[in-house]
Amino acid sequence: MNKTTDESLDSRYSKLEMLKLEREVMVFLQGYAKNRYSKYVIAPHIAAMSLQMNHLYEAMGFRNRVQMGKYMKCHFPELVQLKPVDKLWKKFIYDSIDRIAPACFTCKDNSNCFACQLAG
Repeated sequence: MNKTTDESLDSRYSKLEMLKLEREVMVFLQGYAKNRYSKYVIAPHIAAMSLQMNHLYEAMGFRNRVQMGKYMKCHFPELVQLKPVDKLWKKFIYDSIDRIAPACFTCKDNSNCFACQLAG
């Protein structure tokens, strides 16, 4: 389940589209960054990790979603206030930029995801 970014290209996005997605996520997060470190170090890292095929908290190296939430609150406190409690971070970020995360195309749990656009 833990694939590299290059292996995720079978997710219906080309290499160029993946680069564009990463930039869109980065710019979105940068708009909510708490400080320069969050804007220029953390936001680009999260954007890159969001392209991976596993859950964002897993890609970031956290043990659970609670740790991810605390991390986001530290670096993007205003964004945390906007995120619905029952929506996962990756889903929230990609919904916010009106895109579908690469992992969603191969996800086996679309029917249980919060308002998944791919669920039939």
